Amino acid sequence: MGSQLFVRNGRKMQLTESGKKLYIATHKAFDTLLKGFNSIQTEDVAGTLTITSTQAFTSLWLMPRLYKFSIKHPEIKVKVVSSNGLEDLRRGHIDLAIRFITNKEVDTSDDMTYEFIAEDHVYPACSPQLMKEYNFKEPQDVLKCWLVSLENQGSIDWRTWFKEAGVENYQCHKKWTEVSSGDMALSAVLSGHGFTLASQALFSQYVITGQLVIPFNIKHPISFKRYFVFDPNSAKKERVNVFTTWLKEETLQDEKSTLEAISYGSL
Repeated sequence: MGSQLFVRNGRKMQLTESGKKLYIATHKAFDTLLKGFNSIQTEDVAGTLTITSTQAFTSLWLMPRLYKFSIKHPEIKVKVVSSNGLEDLRRGHIDLAIRFITNKEVDTSDDMTYEFIAEDHVYPACSPQLMKEYNFKEPQDVLKCWLVSLENQGSIDWRTWFKEAGVENYQCHKKWTEVSSGDMALSAVLSGHGFTLASQALFSQYVITGQLVIPFNIKHPISFKRYFVFDPNSAKKERVNVFTTWLKEETLQDEKSTLEAISYGSL
């Protein structure tokens, strides 16, 4: 190019001013080429679609419902990749991610499209057998039981819910079980092992079928925001649209049934 494009700074390589100008120009050029290549491809709904989400969501919400999509759209072969990390969609050749975000701001620096789907509220859940055994009357009663928490619970923790529900002396509670994922927590609770904090997306099917109950209709003050994430220039955009439309329909139906079940079974 007849001009220095990079300079070394320790172990890192940084762009010079000339390099920055060339980066912007080539980035726009390659983006234009990509859109052109995608536009001349025959858009066919039939084919494969690779999606990713957390281990808990894929196993507890998506997989029990995926057969409905396969019946409705047998021409689309769905590949599910579960991961608790944030997968790089382009490098991993993933067409769609379903992500859960607690922050108010969404980081869109990866040039992906982030489409809001729903807000997943979090409640303490237990088995109906446990509720019958302890005859819970008020939120304070959860301290009679084992409490299951996540190893990396982040901002959705028990202490914050205790404060929201007016539970006192929770600092002295000794019965704790720590697990690494939400599906493990619900597995423990389904067997009668105390309470866990779970989002609607994870406990919905169990509340609707009566395998879990929400004794106290008190939400955690922090909720999960569920998003679709996909490449706006993807050649599979029509296929992604078909799948996301179906997911939205399932989400709306699920929300209605779950809220009715919570209202019916809560104190």
